[in-house]
Amino acid sequence: MIRILVDSSSDYTQKEIKEKDLWMVPLQVAFEEKVYMDGITILKDEFYDKLISYDGFPKTSQPSPQAFLDYFEKAKEAGDTVLCILLSSALSGTYQSALLAKNMVEYDSIYLVDSLSATAGVRILVSTAQYLIQEGKKVEEIVEILESIKGKIRIFAAVDTLEYLCKGGRVSKTAAAIGEMTNIKPVITVNQEGKVEVIGKRLGINKTISYILKKLEESQPDLNYPFYTLYTYGTENLDKLIHRLEKEEYPIYHHLQLGAVIGTHIGPNAFGICYIEK
Repeated sequence: MIRILVDSSSDYTQKEIKEKDLWMVPLQVAFEEKVYMDGITILKDEFYDKLISYDGFPKTSQPSPQAFLDYFEKAKEAGDTVLCILLSSALSGTYQSALLAKNMVEYDSIYLVDSLSATAGVRILVSTAQYLIQEGKKVEEIVEILESIKGKIRIFAAVDTLEYLCKGGRVSKTAAAIGEMTNIKPVITVNQEGKVEVIGKRLGINKTISYILKKLEESQPDLNYPFYTLYTYGTENLDKLIHRLEKEEYPIYHHLQLGAVIGTHIGPNAFGICYIEK
């Protein structure tokens, strides 16, 4: 049996984890001394409530190798294969923790895929892997296909401020300064190296949405794969984006709320899209 393991940056709910029969290793988020297991002991809206009212900056941390090792040993005992589809190694040490655990377990049927992405990007790879498993593909074939399409994942998102990305060390203070002007909306992406990159800035929501749609037109989605809209906290901006996408007749698969792992770094009122490019 091929078991799929993800980390909590994939933003599956506990209900989805059970329904899709996935294994999930959570990252952690800490507000001062209080540490929470992402998606388990702190849920999305609760996290944003804390983030908005918190004076400091919460810290996220990768899972320990032991967290992966527990699942790997379980699979080894059962004779199962584990396919891990994980948060970009350029954004977190999660992939490295899984690699250390793989080396510790001494079991060949562990396969790791560095998504070079996050959130819905991971989910697209998971849904692809599940389809291929149902088709009877061998795990080596599945890994090869995932590696071939992960470079086509596109994420474009607008944020209210780059303050959170700057505090988390994801963008420079110079880049963050562009978001300090009133009503300027920076647009970010996760580039092909798996890093967060600021690709533009627009004045106001309508121009920001038009810019995101322009990027979408430049790299048309392959509608054989799910097309996601993304949001953090508050749906006013998302609703405006959805209206424009529906007007252009893009078939939205799911409106995905981002959890603590990504939300820590982009803050409330962010919104965007994720898809596979043709």
